[in-house]
Amino acid sequence: MKVLSNISHACSPPFGSLRSPADMFCAPYIMSDTSEKYKLVLGLEVHIQPKTARKMFCGCDAAIWKSEPNSHTCPTCLGLPGALPVPNFEAVHKTHLLGLALNCKLNKNSKFDRKHYFYPDLPKGYQISQYKEPLCGEGYLNLDSGFKVEIERIHLEEDTAKSFHDENKTMLDFNKSGIPLIELVTKPCFREVLDASEFCKKIQVLVKTLGVSEADMEKGQMRLEANISLRTREMEERGELPKYKVEIKNINSFRFMEKAVKAEIERQSVLFEKGEAPVQENRGFNEATGKTVSQREKEEAHDYRYFPEPDIPPMEFDDKYFEELKKELPELPDEKKRRYIEKYGLSEASALKISVSDYIKVFDSVAAELNPVAVANVLINKPESRRWSKEKFREELNKKVDVISDEDTLKLVIKKVVESNPKAADDYEKGKKNAIQFLTGLVIRETKGKADPNITRNLIIKALK
Repeated sequence: MKVLSNISHACSPPFGSLRSPADMFCAPYIMSDTSEKYKLVLGLEVHIQPKTARKMFCGCDAAIWKSEPNSHTCPTCLGLPGALPVPNFEAVHKTHLLGLALNCKLNKNSKFDRKHYFYPDLPKGYQISQYKEPLCGEGYLNLDSGFKVEIERIHLEEDTAKSFHDENKTMLDFNKSGIPLIELVTKPCFREVLDASEFCKKIQVLVKTLGVSEADMEKGQMRLEANISLRTREMEERGELPKYKVEIKNINSFRFMEKAVKAEIERQSVLFEKGEAPVQENRGFNEATGKTVSQREKEEAHDYRYFPEPDIPPMEFDDKYFEELKKELPELPDEKKRRYIEKYGLSEASALKISVSDYIKVFDSVAAELNPVAVANVLINKPESRRWSKEKFREELNKKVDVISDEDTLKLVIKKVVESNPKAADDYEKGKKNAIQFLTGLVIRETKGKADPNITRNLIIKALK
């Protein structure tokens, strides 16, 4: 099967009507200050394609990027009668790894469900997903501002086919059908769109660090959906959520998301000013016009008629499996940032940039032997340096930075730092070796990055004996 399937838009089904828009917003509309009238309530769905060799429930090759349409298909991912699904444990494992990194509760018992709806890109008429017993339950991620993003769940499902629209026809490529898809769902906890954007950026860096996904948004390996509602200040003070939400679909960049959310806030605000309430629906964002456009009314969970997938047994995971999973966790980006600040004396801004960069390995390979603050500054400000060897860094830094290696000079700074941080000295006496890294970082910062880290570390150890 090598050609795109041809399905008319006329096949699209009617959708049941939702509750009256007037029932969805139950607070007064008229307030004094338009900019303060309506408060944003935003939740996110982040879809991540895990890096696996095979599709979610069949043996088809998952490397579909730029492949000939319908060339990676089989009876299972085409939804043909009699074909049975077999779960891909690699995808399950990577979903658990992400959940662990996001402080989620890993459920010992989990199962797959059938989510029923009709759409041309869904060959079976249902999607194998997860509903009541996902792989990962509640978790959280702290942003750099200190804001805590609450995660509701992380579950695993199969992707749909890809639709191409040509006038009054829809062409379908089933290569994407059955590709594993991790869905991370947050609670409606965001009040600022910039926090939502930062969260998504952190998730992208995290899944790359874990090796869960390449998260290339251009290739559709990470996709965003935003659920947007507005409420009055009184509702916010009461902790009352709106009774509707509008979902913006197919967001493929962080900048695109920020624009789409702001456009939808404006649209909903105008509706409320008219005494109307938004319809619960899915919308898209037209970047050319700067406005969101209606796609279809949004279903509730009961509309999908979920029930357990009868062809896949429930999954059970034991403590031993979860303990082994913990051993696989690498140093996470936020942990790296803290280490760069404490051990190497980097500023908050520099540590953040390095910890989420694609040149982090370069920094790690040279920072311990050279001046780490100077290395960080060069890497951040001179992109060409990201291809330099260690010898090249040494040569360049010696031209620009006078490294302080004189022990008498360093001892004076160390004395000042230790006296100002008695707790760190006390921690070292109690056997906490990280205290040395912390104090070394402070000395390097005090000398504006010029203190030789190795000499400094040895002198601090001697000073604390």
